[in-house]
Amino acid sequence: MTAPARPRTSDELIRAEEPVLAHNYHPLPVVVARAEGSWVEDVEGNRYLDMLAGYSALNFGHRHPALIEAAHRQLDRLTLTSRAFHNDRLAGFAERLAALTGLDMVLPMNTGAEAVESAIKVARKWAYEVKGVPDGRATIVVAAENFHGRTTTIVGFSTDETARAGFGPFTPGFKVVPYNDPAALEAAVDDTTAAVLIEPIQGEAGVIVPDDGYLRGVRELTRRRGCLFVADEIQSGLGRTGRTLAVEHEDVMPDVLLLGKALGGGIVPVSAVVARREVLGVLRPGEHGSTFGGNPLAAAVGTAVVELLETGEFQRRAAELGVLLRDGLTELIGRGVTGFRARGLWAGVDVDPALGTGREISERLMREGVLVKDTHGATIRLAPPLTITAEELRSALGALEKVLAR
Repeated sequence: MTAPARPRTSDELIRAEEPVLAHNYHPLPVVVARAEGSWVEDVEGNRYLDMLAGYSALNFGHRHPALIEAAHRQLDRLTLTSRAFHNDRLAGFAERLAALTGLDMVLPMNTGAEAVESAIKVARKWAYEVKGVPDGRATIVVAAENFHGRTTTIVGFSTDETARAGFGPFTPGFKVVPYNDPAALEAAVDDTTAAVLIEPIQGEAGVIVPDDGYLRGVRELTRRRGCLFVADEIQSGLGRTGRTLAVEHEDVMPDVLLLGKALGGGIVPVSAVVARREVLGVLRPGEHGSTFGGNPLAAAVGTAVVELLETGEFQRRAAELGVLLRDGLTELIGRGVTGFRARGLWAGVDVDPALGTGREISERLMREGVLVKDTHGATIRLAPPLTITAEELRSALGALEKVLAR
């Protein structure tokens, strides 16, 4: 009788990935095997406080009971029909998501990048059919240091050379202007502009929060010049900043809203383009699609996510605990932290480069049992699950203080 194979260690599993996985990521050297709430456990049984939450895909923590229950119920009934047929979960999901956001129609997709690509198509179609831009002339204005995904169209208007280099030629039709610069935006918008596509808060760039009034200015400019305001809330939306949507901090409503990550509850990939009826109404059968977009399992989990947000509990938690996060980071200014930007339970923290790179700080925190991820230079991002407790958040801040004190 053959003895059961010995479970592989973290080091063995990491080495096993090297020859068989594409090297498009540089993960921290931790191999997660189990998770619950704000905590993950590696294959050796070591526990870590997750202060990244899957880049906001896990806003409700790992394996939230309501989301797991919704997925289990649906797995026992129906998982996929494709959009060749209707399914009994999609209408309810679309109705509740539209109501939550205050918009009219939903285009369900799977990943965040797919939502952005879909919005680009919709904006161009709208420009030709509604605005009257000559065919093939539509432009979209985007912001420097943006992050909307890594498909070829999207990296074509990125200013991150790591994402761009070696992947051209790129799709034309985009104008890049500095973020948080109303004058530059005004100068870039003209009669060919189909849309202004921005993140209300730039996540990958280091949680860059624009000046008060910037988003109101974008809304006023796009309305005045007759183009669409497309807000990419794939990371910032669904409770992360203390509101359902980050644009709510300035009381504005875009024409097109892009959602993803947390919409799938950390269980399945779910994204959506949510928009005014006259915008999404330009699509006709055969012009866009997705085999898995709007599948019954995704719709069931997405509906459960919306139900959690309808209570307002998670938005309140992010706002209240966000004060604790901001106060804790303020105390670290001059003690290893040179600056930070935060809104709700989301922060970009600039560490004194003399203490190490963002990657090195992340690895030291990992050894203290706290998981974060670096972005550019000596900046780390904090985005814990919205289910985190005040005690857990203080513990993470204490670990950061300890690492910086070294």
